[in-house]
Amino acid sequence: MSTQITITLPDEVYQRAERFARLANRDIASVLADTIQLSIPPIRADILDLEPVSTLCDQQVLALTELQMESEQDARLSELLDRQQAGLLIEDERLELQTLMQIYQEGLLRKATALSEAVKRGLTFVYNNSLPLNSWRQ
Repeated sequence: MSTQITITLPDEVYQRAERFARLANRDIASVLADTIQLSIPPIRADILDLEPVSTLCDQQVLALTELQMESEQDARLSELLDRQQAGLLIEDERLELQTLMQIYQEGLLRKATALSEAVKRGLTFVYNNSLPLNSWRQ
């Protein structure tokens, strides 16, 4: 199943996509559809059930700004990234790394959204054009 949409792209982006489509002997719509599909990772079902940050109370928003990956997951992610860098990952570890990276990215997105919401609400503020971020990974 597909849904047709209309989007406005900056000229430069359209021209790059058009050149790529020409080089690949494909139509631009399929190039853009594939690019979007590959650039937006699937979201785990338990994340879909979370309340939007904008609907949370101030205390909940502030708590999310301090969100960190669980220490066991963080340690394992670091270990797997080291093994990947060394070229030592086995297939099961690749899948585990992919899962942990997804958890990491979803948590980072949730934290960033909470920080944005906290600034909008005046719960925190920007220091010299940068937020007082704690690392998502410990």
